[in-house]
Amino acid sequence: MTVTTDKPAHTDTLFIDGGWATPHSSSRIEVRSASTEEIIGSVPEADEADVDDAVAAANRAFADTDGWSHWDPSRRADALDRLADEYEKRAEDLAQAVSSQNGMPISIARQLEGGFPIALMRYYAGLARTNSFEETNPHMLGGTTTVTREPIGVVGAIVPWNFPLTLAAFKYAPALAAGCTLVIKPSPETVLDSVIFAEAVVAAGIPAGVINIVPGGREVGAYLVGHPGIDKVAFTGSTAAGRTIAEQCGRLLRPVTLELGGKSATIILDDANLDLATIGENLFGATFLNNGQTCFLGTRVLAPRSRYDEVVGMFEAFANSLAVGDALDPATQIGPMASARQRDRVEGYIAKGSGDGARLVTGGGRPSDLDKGWFVQPTIFADVDNHHTIAQEEIFGPVLSVIPYGEESEAISLANDTDFGLGGSVWTADDDHGLEVARKIRTGTIGVNRYMVDPSAPFGGVKDSGIGRELGPDAMHAYQAIKSIYR
Repeated sequence: MTVTTDKPAHTDTLFIDGGWATPHSSSRIEVRSASTEEIIGSVPEADEADVDDAVAAANRAFADTDGWSHWDPSRRADALDRLADEYEKRAEDLAQAVSSQNGMPISIARQLEGGFPIALMRYYAGLARTNSFEETNPHMLGGTTTVTREPIGVVGAIVPWNFPLTLAAFKYAPALAAGCTLVIKPSPETVLDSVIFAEAVVAAGIPAGVINIVPGGREVGAYLVGHPGIDKVAFTGSTAAGRTIAEQCGRLLRPVTLELGGKSATIILDDANLDLATIGENLFGATFLNNGQTCFLGTRVLAPRSRYDEVVGMFEAFANSLAVGDALDPATQIGPMASARQRDRVEGYIAKGSGDGARLVTGGGRPSDLDKGWFVQPTIFADVDNHHTIAQEEIFGPVLSVIPYGEESEAISLANDTDFGLGGSVWTADDDHGLEVARKIRTGTIGVNRYMVDPSAPFGGVKDSGIGRELGPDAMHAYQAIKSIYR
């Protein structure tokens, strides 16, 4: 599938049980370009009967005598490596599909959506080959105990629109390595890339039913979460949706991993280097990545009063230096919001910030030279109180709030004064001191002088930012059930 505005990409089938299945419903999901607002493709919208078929296929693929769960881990690893190879062949098409749909700048999409899933598949293939799935030790009361790690079963994976391919790989790569099968539900805003991914699954020779894809909205997601044939749920999305999923999984006693929202702090210490020529690239990744549509970004900038005007001026210059434009233009650094609804949401928060008394330093509107697309200018607010709405709620757009602090202890207190705890960063000339400060922040992940997710280390949040961890060995363990056998 090639996604362009000149030739929209339409498909009439769903990827279920290793092939292209006719949907039960005539409903369709129509996709528009975030940059041009033009229709660029459509896919069938799955209904409950389609989900039933997908879950049944995943259960057969899991439980059959020669099913995926019974494969030797090294054989599963070989299949994952083949899938990585086929994905790599389609990396440019996949990156362009994502950029066209959700507005991610193509330069970012090529690195992350095009490259990160490949790294994850190869990483988990390596773990499957080298990890022990069984060990035997002396029983404390005599005899021995054998502890096995068995695949947990069929996984319902619900993926958001901001990093659709990468966040899907966060789930299917460790799940496949562990021996699980999956039903993946992509977001309605980003469904065209899933068709290309399905083509890679077929080309890699992944057995029928191991991966199934059911595009749909909240109703389809809710049905998948509660389906009796699902053994575990993995979800990335809003905290509000995560609470609903957690409640349902709690009633069902169903394991769940939730990677939810964030409102992280970018802590500028009083000795920090503020030279954009030196720190600009790392600062961008920690504050503006993917047009601000990234859960871990440090959108609360905590600045020492002794350098407050300097910090505000630096961020003003930084925001004004960013190239805003069509997501498919390699020069673009800030593309459009993923949808008109998301742009309206961001603009609502900007109005709220001004209404609450924050000072709008730059941005705050739509670019005057772009009459199409769901664009919002990179926006900086100063004189923000940490209890203002724009400092407490996740905006999910290119909007930063600069909050003053006095002593370093106040910065730590402000950083922790939030319902969230997903990301963050500390900026200082002294890395060791930065590490000391980072240890005091209540969050699942944090960086010193940069923020970059490590595929081999756990990723996830605390408080309202989620439950469980993705990435690293812990992620594969989350898709395994532990059994102790006493002899």
